[in-house]
Amino acid sequence: MKKETLDFVTEKTHDLMNASSCCREAKAAAQAWLDAVGTENEQTETAKYIKELEEDILPIDELIAFARSERGAGFFGADGAAKLAARSEARRAAGEKYCDCPACAAAAAILGKKDEMV
Repeated sequence: MKKETLDFVTEKTHDLMNASSCCREAKAAAQAWLDAVGTENEQTETAKYIKELEEDILPIDELIAFARSERGAGFFGADGAAKLAARSEARRAAGEKYCDCPACAAAAAILGKKDEMV
């Protein structure tokens, strides 16, 4: 992996791990990847990390559906959920594909480099 890619992914990995919206499985995969960089396990952990990110990143359509649901209203409050849904619908119309919470934003940035990582 090129140094520029490694530096970028490392920075975004720290962003991911520091995000309050990051699940424990993604944090564990991120740490395992960081620990493996420069070792014989790097390729294996890179593949695991990418797989975990692809499983965890929230597609914007699912975010909108959650925000529009009773459960979403309970989680965000009725006004918050409506605003999130409207903002997410506007983002979808602009071509965005994923949730823009800090964890998903970091995951999307990392996944944007996945071809350079393997």
